Amino acid sequence: MILAGDIGGTKTLLALFSTGGDCVAKQQYLSADFKRFDDLLDSFLTEHAMPELATVCLGVAGPVVEGQCVTTNLPWVLRADDIKTRTGARHVALLNDLEAMSWGLLHRPEADFIALNPDAEHTTGHIAVLAAGTGLGEAIIVRDKTHTRILSTEGGHSDFAPTDEREFQLFTFLQQKYGHHISYERVVSGMGIVDIYDFLKQHTKLSATTDTEQRFEQEDKAAVISQQAQARQDPLCIETMRIFCRCYGAEASNLALKTLSYGGVLLAGGIAAKNLDLMTNGVFMQAFLDKGRYHALLKKIPVKICLNAEAALLGAFYYALAR
Repeated sequence: MILAGDIGGTKTLLALFSTGGDCVAKQQYLSADFKRFDDLLDSFLTEHAMPELATVCLGVAGPVVEGQCVTTNLPWVLRADDIKTRTGARHVALLNDLEAMSWGLLHRPEADFIALNPDAEHTTGHIAVLAAGTGLGEAIIVRDKTHTRILSTEGGHSDFAPTDEREFQLFTFLQQKYGHHISYERVVSGMGIVDIYDFLKQHTKLSATTDTEQRFEQEDKAAVISQQAQARQDPLCIETMRIFCRCYGAEASNLALKTLSYGGVLLAGGIAAKNLDLMTNGVFMQAFLDKGRYHALLKKIPVKICLNAEAALLGAFYYALAR
């Protein structure tokens, strides 16, 4: 049996798989409900009869160094040796969540994707992977004629580059809140959506609607903003998501240029798949292509959104199975 997991800042998904690929048990948890990952793991082990485990493979939102990960948006520390002792598994692998995500994306059928670039040419080569959710994850699928490797990165924490006057004002607003260094994750993420909204509310003539503000009291703020924007119910939310999509598109093409990802750019994570109307209305692709002399090159690169919410979980399983 294989225990696979997708550990994110908002939710954690654990599942037991047979080596034949059958999912025997699956459980989703709110990550914030647990002070430590060990507590969450113990809950899963208690709820589900645990046969002998061959492998535990977990995709974790944070940098993995020598079998240990300090999560970026959670107060958790995961150690492969501790998990091996706790589960009795013969092998334990910790992967960066985008590395696990990338393995999952490579195994998904074409039906799991929505294409954004109608002028793309289907070529082989490296693939850039970005996933905006609680944070912003990035990875590179490196491919040559005979091998495929996945490089995990912390590229989402590279410097945010404003591209117009409003984004410069947003940058200043974020510096006042967070300090000197502002990363793309501060903008292209769930928490980024909330900060863009707060910036616009304070520094533009756009006013918040009563309905939106009332929903904030009971619902996730980023989810409400994106839903209101898709429903065209709130000008402040619409402008928030326009800026979000522009910045997402700009960073996606940054990664595409840095990696020469002729094989494509794949967008995963919860936000893109839940906001297809906003991601496909042209704002994202306009920003993606807005790279001056490299417009023509980027126009040929396939850009797709993955609709499968469990790609990272499945990627952890595939990684474990292959090894």
